[in-house]
Amino acid sequence: MSSAWPFSAIQECRNSIHLTAPPPPNGTKTRPQLPDFSPNWHQPTKNPRTVNSPQNTVKIDPNLTNYLTICEAAARLAASELNQWRGKFKVRSKAPSDLVTEADEAAQRVISDYLESKVPSHSFLGEESPDADASQVSAAEYIWIVDPLDGTTNYVHGFPYYCVSIALASHGKLLVGTVYNPTNDDCFSAAAGQGATLNGEPIRVSETSRMSESMLAASFPADVDRDSVEVTRFLKVLDGCRSVRRLGAAALNLANVAAGRIDGYWASTTNAWDVAAGLLLVQEAGGVITNMKGGEFNIDDPDFIVAATPELHSEIKPMLS
Repeated sequence: MSSAWPFSAIQECRNSIHLTAPPPPNGTKTRPQLPDFSPNWHQPTKNPRTVNSPQNTVKIDPNLTNYLTICEAAARLAASELNQWRGKFKVRSKAPSDLVTEADEAAQRVISDYLESKVPSHSFLGEESPDADASQVSAAEYIWIVDPLDGTTNYVHGFPYYCVSIALASHGKLLVGTVYNPTNDDCFSAAAGQGATLNGEPIRVSETSRMSESMLAASFPADVDRDSVEVTRFLKVLDGCRSVRRLGAAALNLANVAAGRIDGYWASTTNAWDVAAGLLLVQEAGGVITNMKGGEFNIDDPDFIVAATPELHSEIKPMLS
């Protein structure tokens, strides 16, 4: 498989996809035709041959640059599909309080079709796939990990906090990732060793080191009850931080940690497709990532604590154990 193909500027894509896409005639959905992209849209921040990552300065890998271009293009295509479905979808439940819409499934088909056209030899893991199994991530040479609509309940209610999340992994190592919020055109992207960006500009986690000065986020299961350990943890943390939020979109929470808007975040009931792209963003933006016990994070079984600084992480962790 060749890793090079003709592309034009990414800005053309941003200009060609509008958040208020008109409904297609006679109820027939049409997909926007993306222009070809240029592999040099993802520019390093200083030197044309190197970029500053949180750990060190590394050479740009042209394969990762191409994969990241594909990743962002697929996310924008899916976002356009979601926009076309707004107000027209039917809702059903996967489980109590866990919704899925026709829009989720249509957006995943768009992503799958696009990736198949660009990287047909790669594997695909999507939330809406009937046989979705995150255990295959570590074994796959290349696998795209996709949540076509993270924050479905927010989307259903018209609350503007949902996103498309796409990542590429190889044998469990995250290579590239994009989290795209179609409600405000925020596009968070990262490639391993090359840093993280928001709309093309480098981002870093915050410098918050005291829990009493932090704003945190948490994720609960869809069917959480009042006696749940998740609620107990939430109340313990609430006492110690400035503010805590339950926003309903794990990938977007992680992206906002990477951008320094949220100082820390924890979750114990997510899936690989919820968090793969976001965790790479936090890693590349300089954040701290561990499992709930403080050990190494495992993408196959994602429970985690992320924090902007080691000091903040050390204050959060005891409250969640």
